[in-house]
Amino acid sequence: MYQLRELERKDLERINRWRNDPDLIALLGAPFRFINLDVDVAWFENYMRNRGNTIRCAIVRQGEDKILGLVTLASIDYLNQSAEFHIMIGDPAEQGHGAGTFAAQSMLRHAFYNMNLHRVELTVLAENQRAQHVYEKCGFHREGAKRQSHYKGGRFHDMYCYAVLKDEFVAIDKETPSSTRGGGL
Repeated sequence: MYQLRELERKDLERINRWRNDPDLIALLGAPFRFINLDVDVAWFENYMRNRGNTIRCAIVRQGEDKILGLVTLASIDYLNQSAEFHIMIGDPAEQGHGAGTFAAQSMLRHAFYNMNLHRVELTVLAENQRAQHVYEKCGFHREGAKRQSHYKGGRFHDMYCYAVLKDEFVAIDKETPSSTRGGGL
């Protein structure tokens, strides 16, 4: 079983290794760049100063503290009750074991039941079918495509746009809102 906790400074060294892994970054919409630890420290410090519109959580095994991945609600817009969703399972050995599904569902519960958001959206590489499966399992619907919008690995890639609305998520959620209070958020 997994749980979420807020990202901490001690997680940065591991995150920095992930962000410098070309195989992992190849699955994400972000371009590969060499990132030194000082850049990630500044990224974390910026997050700590701007926690009002971003929530970054570490995915950990219950009872353990080693970070397995990151899940984020970014660009939180309280007027329009919306946010952008991002997730990364950093260690390839941890991928495909349910951590991503758990983290996505937990963050969506937090977004909809605790923050009263109405819409959560994301973009994903068209080639990343495993991520699309997780998103669809969690209630996201594909709304369209951004054709050849991201340049990676020497060519342009399509990005799919996904979103889930609160009533869509509530209809498929197997847990009641009261059960989200103990999930580490």
